Amino acid sequence: MTNIAFASESLPPVLHKRRRAMSGLLVFAVIIAGLALVMAAFGEYLVPFSPIDSSFMPNEAPPAIGDVPGLFWATLTGTVAEPIHWFGTDSSGFDVFSRVMCAPRIDLSIALAANAMAMLIGIPFGLVAGYFRNPLTELMMRASDVLQSFPVFISAMILVALGGQSIGNVILALSLLYAPIYVRLTRSEVMAQKSRGMVEASRALGQSELMIAIKHVLPNSMGPSLVQSSVTIGFAILLTAGLSFVGAGVRPPSPEWGLMISTGANDIVLGQWWTSVFPGIAISITVFAFAVIGDALERRYNS
Repeated sequence: MTNIAFASESLPPVLHKRRRAMSGLLVFAVIIAGLALVMAAFGEYLVPFSPIDSSFMPNEAPPAIGDVPGLFWATLTGTVAEPIHWFGTDSSGFDVFSRVMCAPRIDLSIALAANAMAMLIGIPFGLVAGYFRNPLTELMMRASDVLQSFPVFISAMILVALGGQSIGNVILALSLLYAPIYVRLTRSEVMAQKSRGMVEASRALGQSELMIAIKHVLPNSMGPSLVQSSVTIGFAILLTAGLSFVGAGVRPPSPEWGLMISTGANDIVLGQWWTSVFPGIAISITVFAFAVIGDALERRYNS
């Protein structure tokens, strides 16, 4: 303990500040990711309005900043006459705040499901390609290279167009596009792990190559893929929003960030900025949070 404390105290002040900044940023990212998960699970029960029911007040502006503290206190004390449209309403009368808060159910569900499917596809293929080197596995890697050579967004649009516009097809398209990432990460780690002494020892004990690959090599090769998963979730959220923005993803009136930005884009020139700005901020900080968590996991894994 003394040596550790001494080493910590001997760090330059710049490194101390950088470490504190990174720690604070990670705490912020974890809070944002946690809030996104909570809203994905319980959002529709916590918001003041239904995200898919229109009100009779379209294009209502959000409250002025100076009025927010008073309105917030009135809401807490129950003295407000009716629920507040904190982020205003869009041209259809939907409450923007409620839709922004409920959007993680779709965006995060798609991202988590697509990431899980990509890992289920990519990790086994990466294990086979890295451990059993033969012409078939080399052909597999070349097919993976071809799939990664196309722009991700264009490929996603093509896959969704071929399969049909639905949440299930969006998940399938994203999982197929992100699977090659896990194939390469797992393959590289497997190739490094298969030369370790534990593999030779297992062979000496008479274990089959398949059992060695599954029991010993695979568990020690999943670290980079687990680190990558946080970043992939963030990019999947962004890609889901992008597909909805161009009309190839989630269909209206579902509460989804990209769809909300697309719907409100034309209103910005009319001065109705809130219909696009608030969902844009929400998706930006959510993707940023998962990226920070992924970076922290990578630092921890490499240390």
